[in-house]
Amino acid sequence: MLTILAAGSVFFPGLFVLSKQCLKHIPALRWSEGDAVIVSARLVSSVQAVMASSAGYIIASSCDDIIEDQHWLTSAYILFAVPYFVYDIYAMFMCYWYKLRIKGHEADSGAKPLGAALTSYLRREFLMVLHHVVMVTVCFPVSVFWRQGKGDYFQGVMFLAEVSTPWVCLGKILIQYKQQHTLLHKVNGATMLVTFFICRVLLFPYLYYAYGRYASIPLHMVPFNVPWQVNLGAAMLMAPQVYWFSLICRGALRLFTGSSRSRRPPVTAKDDLDGQAPSQPANGYSTHATEQKSDSH
Repeated sequence: MLTILAAGSVFFPGLFVLSKQCLKHIPALRWSEGDAVIVSARLVSSVQAVMASSAGYIIASSCDDIIEDQHWLTSAYILFAVPYFVYDIYAMFMCYWYKLRIKGHEADSGAKPLGAALTSYLRREFLMVLHHVVMVTVCFPVSVFWRQGKGDYFQGVMFLAEVSTPWVCLGKILIQYKQQHTLLHKVNGATMLVTFFICRVLLFPYLYYAYGRYASIPLHMVPFNVPWQVNLGAAMLMAPQVYWFSLICRGALRLFTGSSRSRRPPVTAKDDLDGQAPSQPANGYSTHATEQKSDSH
């Protein structure tokens, strides 16, 4: 167990550092520190998503009995991925910090601006940070210990939620570099919308449906035939997915209708630190994303 945890603790931060150094020092690229940090964070998230969804497919497709069948990859990947969520809180802050510096805070690099940036980051990304903390402190022990080896199929299907993440990351990068006008951005937005809805919003209804078929009970009776902890956990995990999906839909509507908010004043770094800027969630299509100052390449 400790060996797998240690491997994940080295792999994800190590991949981030390696990617950042390559983007900064490869002669054909030589990106700035801020650009390298932001893109490297998205790259690591995409790699983790591909690994998780691949593991999920292998696990789910190997389980004939959705309750009793087990696959060694289930607990192994949970242990390996736990450090990612800790690392990602740091990586998201670094992205946020460099965005603020590019917006006009290069000179204010002392402890006070950093502290203000941290406070602003926690306020604006509270839901995402809380999601990551819950994944480590609640979902990890529940998945590894409380299940007692049962329901590997359900765990595998939950891993498939990460299918949408690479599209979310690509959307963030395209917005960051002001590529909202491109066909790639629109295709990516449509793909992200579909994959997020199928793999995250419909995920829990499907799990209840799968258990209903297994236990030969109607779908509407499933919540009354599973432990209350399962219903509570499903509701807590599904709620932020529905919220984020609503934000993605609003952003996609703006993208495909071409509506403009040109009358809004531009967002400044001071607005970010003072908490006066509109909150930009941790997805690729905030309703205000096109207004944000972006890192220049």
